[in-house]
Amino acid sequence: MNSTQVSYFTLSAYFDTGALRYLYFVIIMVLYMLIVGSNVFLIVVICMNRSLHEPMYLFLCSLFVNELYGSTGLFPFLLLQILSDIHTVSKPLCFLQIFCVHFYGSVELFTLGVMSYDRYLAICCPLQYHTRMTHSRVLVLTGLVWFYSVVATVAMMSLSAPLQLCGNIIHKVYCDNFSVVKLACSDTSINNVYGLLYMFTVIVSLVVLILFSYVRILRVCFSGCKQSRQKAVSTCTPHLASLLNFTFGAFFEIVQSRFDMSRVPNMLRVVLSLYWLTCQPLLNPVLYGLNITKIRIICSNLGKRM
Repeated sequence: MNSTQVSYFTLSAYFDTGALRYLYFVIIMVLYMLIVGSNVFLIVVICMNRSLHEPMYLFLCSLFVNELYGSTGLFPFLLLQILSDIHTVSKPLCFLQIFCVHFYGSVELFTLGVMSYDRYLAICCPLQYHTRMTHSRVLVLTGLVWFYSVVATVAMMSLSAPLQLCGNIIHKVYCDNFSVVKLACSDTSINNVYGLLYMFTVIVSLVVLILFSYVRILRVCFSGCKQSRQKAVSTCTPHLASLLNFTFGAFFEIVQSRFDMSRVPNMLRVVLSLYWLTCQPLLNPVLYGLNITKIRIICSNLGKRM
């Protein structure tokens, strides 16, 4: 079988749930509505309140927009597949979902990296913060995050699309790039080199930036006064929790894609593969909405007016 003969992919991770499919449909629908409602609400709160037009909240707005985008690239597809008896997806639609999923992951990771640097400047260089993190610089950094993510994702897909495939069965509930590459019977060395280069030039550099930022922030926490420690903890806790949650989910996704997981129960594999695409958009509005004082106060005031 070559690439011209593969017109669709079969998603083999779905299993017969009988009447329970309607329960799963309702659960997924409720989760999607919660994600859309909470993220849209916080985007509107940030955009409509000039007191929140600060670098940290603008980066948060970008993060929430990305989570809306990533969720929309997954949840409607899941809802259709849950109700369907034939779990197939056309090749163009599969590659569209690959773009959505990987673009979401790239923007999420880059935005969290930029936010860690923003927190470093705010806590370790408070007197220089507003001169070094201006509104124009926030827009440039946000634009670079989204632009580079588009370029990186398109480059990855341009290497995967021409591959000759010897099969069309993807052992997941959605399409991802590595699952398609594993089906190739042609040379995938360029794909592997690109993956390694991306990992070492992007992921490693972001990890170094995040570690550098938090090491400096921890120094301030241990050496500063009680007030500075409380400020550092209150502003960094949501970001650190979000970063750990995303890393945890991405780690399981990488492990499941790269290693044989046939001994793991199918339901657990499905949950782990969906974790980084579902828990991050659900958790972030709660983390930032409840833990950041300004957002919490504005939200509570809106609730009282209603």
